[in-house]
Amino acid sequence: MVLGKVKSLTISFDCLNDSNVPVYSSGDTVSGRVTLEVTGEIRVKSLKIHARGHAKVRWTESRNAGSNTAYTQNYTEEVEYLNHKDILIGHERDDDNSEEGLHTIHAGRHEYAFSFELPQRPLATSFEGRHGSVRYWVKAELHRPWFLPVKLKKEFTVFEHIDINTPSLLSPQAGTKEKTLCCWFCTSGPISLSAKIERKGYTPGESIQIFAEIENCSSRVVVPKAAIYQTQAFYAKGKMKEVKQLVANLRGESLSSGKTETWNGKQLKIPPVSPSILDCSIIRVEYSLMVYVDIPGAMDLFLNLPLVIGTIPLHPFGSRTSSVSSQCSMNMNWLGLTLPERPEAPPSYAEVVTEEQRQSSLAPMGACDDFERALPGPLFAYIQEFRFLPPPLYSEIDPNPDQPTDDRPSCPSR
Repeated sequence: MVLGKVKSLTISFDCLNDSNVPVYSSGDTVSGRVTLEVTGEIRVKSLKIHARGHAKVRWTESRNAGSNTAYTQNYTEEVEYLNHKDILIGHERDDDNSEEGLHTIHAGRHEYAFSFELPQRPLATSFEGRHGSVRYWVKAELHRPWFLPVKLKKEFTVFEHIDINTPSLLSPQAGTKEKTLCCWFCTSGPISLSAKIERKGYTPGESIQIFAEIENCSSRVVVPKAAIYQTQAFYAKGKMKEVKQLVANLRGESLSSGKTETWNGKQLKIPPVSPSILDCSIIRVEYSLMVYVDIPGAMDLFLNLPLVIGTIPLHPFGSRTSSVSSQCSMNMNWLGLTLPERPEAPPSYAEVVTEEQRQSSLAPMGACDDFERALPGPLFAYIQEFRFLPPPLYSEIDPNPDQPTDDRPSCPSR
C-alpha cells in the first residue's frame, strides 16, 4: 500500500460581515472550517485546533554595572484573553507512534467544522505596536505516526466596541492658555490661545471641527497649528515604555504682531487608525488633539484636548442634537452673539394665511381622498377643522391674571 501525502491544510472563518474579514467581539461565536486535502490514503492520530488570544509586551534596555560592565535588561509581560482547545479527529494523546486508534482518511478534500465562544468579559482590541501587540488566532495541528506534525496558524480580529454615543464622550472639550515672551530685560505682550471641540469621542473617517481663537500681542510672527497624536503605553515589571506618533495635522495662517485669527469649525480628518485601548492592564492606546501656536525661538504654546477613538459611530439623532447645541454654544463663546433682551412677537395670522386659503381648505380636496378613507371620520374632520384656524393671540402679559392656576411651575415667556 502506497501512503498518500498531505497536499494542503487550511483554516477558514465563517465571516458575517460584508467585507469578508473575520472580525468578532466579546461573547461572539467564532466558527469556521479546517480543510485537509490529501493525495492518497493517510492514517491520522489526531487533528486539533487551539484558539488563543493574548496581549504581550516586550522591550530591552541597556544597563551599566560599572566602568567596563554592561548588560541588557529584558522587560516582558503577558495577559491571556482566550485559551480554547478542541479535537476534530482522534484523541488527546499523540506523543507515541503506536498504530492503535488511528483514523484513515482517503484521498480528496475533507472539511472539519469548529466553533467556540469568545469570553463574555471585556477583551482587548487587536493591535500591533512598537513594543507590544494584542493578537488572536486559531492553530490547527495534524498528527500522524512517524511524521512531524503539520501545523497552521491563522489570525482573526477582535474589536472591543467603544460606543461614542455616551454622555462622557459627547461632552465638549475646551481649554485656554496664555504665554508671555521675555528676552533679557524686555517683555513683549502675551500670546493667547483658546480652543474647543464639540465632543470627545470620534470614529475613524470623521472630521473634528476645531473652534479656536489665537491672539498675538508679541513682537514675533507665530503660526497656529493643530495635530492628532496617538500615544502607545506599554507596562512591564513596574516600568513603562511610551511611544507617541503623529496621526494627522493642519496649519493655519501666520500671525504678525497685533493680529488675531479665529477658527470657526476648521476641520481635521481622522485617518484609519486603531480604536482606543483603555481596559488592558499592560497596553494602552490613547489619542489627543493638540492645538498649539508655533513660536520661533521659544517653547510652543499648546493645548491638549483628550480624544477617544471608538468603533460605534454617532447616531444621526445624537449627531444633530450635539451638533446644534455645540454649534450654538461655540458661536456664543467665540463670536460674541447674545440673545435679545425681549423677543419679537410672531407674525399675525392674517399675515400667514389668507382668507382664500382658509376657505379653500374647507372645500373637498381630491388629493386627500385616499388619506380621508384611511382615517376614521371624526379624526379626519378634526384635522380639517383645525388645519388653518388662527393660533392664540401672542402677549407678553397674562390676559387672565385672576384665573386660578395649578401648582406646576410655569416657563417665562420668551
